[in-house]
Amino acid sequence: MSSTETTATTGATLAPRTRPGAVHLTVTDLDRSVGFYQDSIGLRLHSREGSAAAMGAGGEDLVVLHENAGARPAGRHAGLYHFALLHPSREDLAAALQRLAITRTPLQGASDHGVSEALYLPDPDLNGIELYQDRARDQWPAAGPGARVGMYTAPLDLEDLVRAAAGPEPPHHADAGLSLGHVHLHVGDVGEALRFYRDVIGFEPMAELPGAAFVSAGGYHHHLGLNNWRGQGVPPAPTDAVGLRHWTLLLDGQDELAAARERIDAVGIPSEQRDDGLLVRDPSGSAVVLTTLP
Repeated sequence: MSSTETTATTGATLAPRTRPGAVHLTVTDLDRSVGFYQDSIGLRLHSREGSAAAMGAGGEDLVVLHENAGARPAGRHAGLYHFALLHPSREDLAAALQRLAITRTPLQGASDHGVSEALYLPDPDLNGIELYQDRARDQWPAAGPGARVGMYTAPLDLEDLVRAAAGPEPPHHADAGLSLGHVHLHVGDVGEALRFYRDVIGFEPMAELPGAAFVSAGGYHHHLGLNNWRGQGVPPAPTDAVGLRHWTLLLDGQDELAAARERIDAVGIPSEQRDDGLLVRDPSGSAVVLTTLP
């Protein structure tokens, strides 16, 4: 899709209940990855069949792992920066931090974003993960010029977070209220990606930073992040690399899904109807499956 194919704003806006669903990841060792997501992240194994395993907190699937033993490491290309698991409370995020400490799982970073507190780490194949909890909306920082939400990055006080834990040891499993909060992608061109996710998919822009943009439905700080931090014009992810196979966007009913399909068809973007929904690729080749809320 060329950068001119999504320049006309449709005026479409996704319903407030829209949210991300499961992310599907390629990993090289399914047993190793299942063990990591169970022990370090606290997920439950929902199902396992052949080379795939679906994991979550007991309700919807949140992470679906697909084994390809020969997959090559991710390189300088578009694709997953991280997916973010949203904990329902600060106490639950503190338990997640305890779980990482007990399993000696190293962090890559820990940040206070104003709207949220976040922990960052890789899985065994270096797929990026964010564990976070939201502050109440009335506590979010004021938005700056040209933005609808105020976000920043400051060091997170880990000692203060640990003090929010319910006890000296965390429960083995994450709270049942755990959900998929957002997805953040590397793209080749932020403006082109923004036009696709705004004008075709229907997200609302919330904030733009140098080399990055954040979009959402319903005034949330972001359901999707986009950045060019791997370089302007990076190519799509190779099909034989570890990383994101697709992520899922849960729309508010069949009418929303039909309207999205019409917008996709109107600009001539190829799509594929599958059993799990309508698959479409963004300008950088990352796939999203559009389906309806359960």
